[in-house]
Amino acid sequence: MDLLLLVAGLLALSASPDVFTVGTARAERGRTATGFIEVPAGVDAGTSIPVAVVHGARPGPVLAIVSGAHGTEYASIIAVEKLMGTLDAKQVSGTVILVPLVNRASFDQKVVHVNPVDGKSMNRFYPGKADGTQTERASYLITQQVVEPSDHLIDLHGGDLDESLRPYSYWTKTGREDQDRISREMVLAFGLDRIIVSTDRPKDPSASRYLENTATTRLKPSITAEAGHAGTVEAADVEALVRGSLSVMRYLRMLPGAPDFVAKPIWITSVATVNSDQAGIFYPLVKRGAAVVKDAPLGYVTDFFGQKIFEARAPVAGEVLYICSVPSMAKGGTIANIGVTE
Repeated sequence: MDLLLLVAGLLALSASPDVFTVGTARAERGRTATGFIEVPAGVDAGTSIPVAVVHGARPGPVLAIVSGAHGTEYASIIAVEKLMGTLDAKQVSGTVILVPLVNRASFDQKVVHVNPVDGKSMNRFYPGKADGTQTERASYLITQQVVEPSDHLIDLHGGDLDESLRPYSYWTKTGREDQDRISREMVLAFGLDRIIVSTDRPKDPSASRYLENTATTRLKPSITAEAGHAGTVEAADVEALVRGSLSVMRYLRMLPGAPDFVAKPIWITSVATVNSDQAGIFYPLVKRGAAVVKDAPLGYVTDFFGQKIFEARAPVAGEVLYICSVPSMAKGGTIANIGVTE
């Protein structure tokens, strides 16, 4: 198994000015190719991760756009699929690596948050391990074949089946001035008006944990963007992710035209997570995007006979970034995230 992973990882290094290869996708200059990043079987089953390479007609940076770490965040998956149909390699300067669906098992089985093969989130185990479980092996190959060859990365997410989420993006501050400037301009070019400022992500490239952070700790300016709510695929959410990705490409001079910078960004300096003390049936009292004051009621949980057993209140004043969208509530389950603005 280790030899297969090594050979697969070396495919990412076979790119040349005329040919760019990721997994089995081998694109000549000015063309688009599709294929798979093959994750061999190990301690559990293998998987195939779809990938497209848009190898532009002219030289330029390499941008990776990845979605589907959580396979029921459908809006982001559909957005990358639409980008595959939108981008014309003859009009592109540089190369775009498009990975629409990392978590195939989650998508196939409609399982939220985790990979059902090993029970792990596919955005928490980077940079991965060659001899680990499926999530770790997939993360290892994505690090080798997608992150390492890239100059920039966009990680797309959205509201899972149980998350009624308003669109927002993340900007990670590293303290490296040039890198932070470029990633800040990338997130402004993406165009979502709510931007979470992350300052507490891991600093060690060998324990990067998140996909975007894996690129960031390798000195590659990168961002995360989220749109889509409760697993829905609404045109406005998909379009926001497609439009944002294309705008970042224009900022990076990979496409002609000017980027569409967000005019009045709202910077979110911290996020408070509200969890339930009890398992039962959840009833929300606020909607995504609502402004709340400290101690405002967010919702409540009843037992299975309709008796209220827990009431959730906002620990801080801020904006509801997402609220649980389904009645199912586990003890310790997330009820809401509240964003605190400047």
